[in-house]
Amino acid sequence: MRIAKKILKNDMGALMIRALKTLTVTLSVLFLMTGCQAMTGETMGQNIDDGTLTSYVKTKLASDRLVTLTRVGVETNNGIVYLTGEVETAEQRSRIGSLSSEVKGVKKVVNNLQVIKR
Repeated sequence: MRIAKKILKNDMGALMIRALKTLTVTLSVLFLMTGCQAMTGETMGQNIDDGTLTSYVKTKLASDRLVTLTRVGVETNNGIVYLTGEVETAEQRSRIGSLSSEVKGVKKVVNNLQVIKR
């Protein structure tokens, strides 16, 4: 009988230690996720979504014949796409802005492209 109680006591102790370790790991992960948000001002999902939007906009621009020869910088922050760089015509500038705004998930496009005639 004493041996059974001793075994049961040891099992309960092991179970409590395991639960405490699981809780510690869970709290550590949550703390790190919160820290990432505090540093960037964005949640992990927002950060990934902005990167994805940037990729989608770049892909859309690269697939357009009128735009392929231009050098356009694309950055995204909270769903707002910022376009920078130089283009040769006002038509290219307008086309790039229009194509960017067609991408699903883009809230707004800030077109800072400069028309430089060569």
